[in-house]
Amino acid sequence: MENKQKTALITGATSGIGKELAKLFARDQYNLLIVARDQGELDSTAAELSASGIKVDTFARDLSNIDEAFALCNEIGDRQVDVLVNDAGQGLYGLFKDNDIERELDIIHLNICATVILTKHFTKQMAARGEGKVLNLGSVAGKLPAPWQAVYHATKAFVLSFTTAIREEFKDTGITFTALMPGVTDTDFFNKAGMNESKIVQDKSSMANPADVAKDGYEALMAGEDRVISGFKNKMQVSMANMTPDSVVAKMMGEMQEPVAQEQQQQQKDQSQQ
Repeated sequence: MENKQKTALITGATSGIGKELAKLFARDQYNLLIVARDQGELDSTAAELSASGIKVDTFARDLSNIDEAFALCNEIGDRQVDVLVNDAGQGLYGLFKDNDIERELDIIHLNICATVILTKHFTKQMAARGEGKVLNLGSVAGKLPAPWQAVYHATKAFVLSFTTAIREEFKDTGITFTALMPGVTDTDFFNKAGMNESKIVQDKSSMANPADVAKDGYEALMAGEDRVISGFKNKMQVSMANMTPDSVVAKMMGEMQEPVAQEQQQQQKDQSQQ
C-alpha cells in the first residue's frame, strides 16, 4: 500500500512492453498516466488497468510530433510524476538510400526527441522533491550497428548513452535512471516497421515474451540499476559485440536482417556459379 499515492507516466502504454509494464505498476497500486496515439486503445487499456483499483488518466498524443511532446508536458504540468517510463518507439525497415526521410525523421523525433523532452520536464520536478525513477527503453540494438535498420539502431545507441550520462549527472539528487535493453520481442513493432520479411523476424521461436521483458525492466528499475539486458541470449550477443570491431558486427547484422527472399536469391546465384 506504500505506493498507493504514487504515479507513473508511461508512453507507448497500450501494447507490447509498455502495456506489460503498465500492468506491473497497476499491480503495485501506482496510479497511471498512460500515453499513446489512439484514444480507443487508450480507453480499452485504461478500463483493463483500472480493475486493479487504481486511477488511470489517458493522453492521446503522437510523440513523433515534437510539438505534441511539449504539449503533453504542459497538459500534465506540475502533477506529481514519481516514475517516468519512456517506452514509445518506432523502427523502419529497409535500406537507408530507399527509406522515406520523413518516416526516418519521425523515428528520430519519437525515439530521441520525445525521450529528451519528457525526461527534462519531469526530472526537474523529481529533483525538487529529491526522489524519482526513470526507465528508458533502450535495446540491444543500441550496441549493434545494423544495415536495414540503420536509423533505428542509431536512435537506441543515443538512448543508452543519454541514460548513462544523465544518471551520472543526477547521482546525488535521489533520482535513478535505468535503461531496459530487450532483444527481438514478440510485439507489433516489427509489423509497424515493415520487417515481416526480415530473416530475424521469420524465426518466431527466438522472440522474447514482452511480459518477461517488462518484468526484467521493472525489477531493475525498482532496484535502481543502471541497465538491464533482458534474456541470456541477448546478454551473450552484446558481450560478443563488445569484443568485435563495429564493422564486423555491422556485416553480421546485415546478414541477419536482410529479407529472406534476398537471401534465397543469393543462394541460388551462388549455386549457379558453382
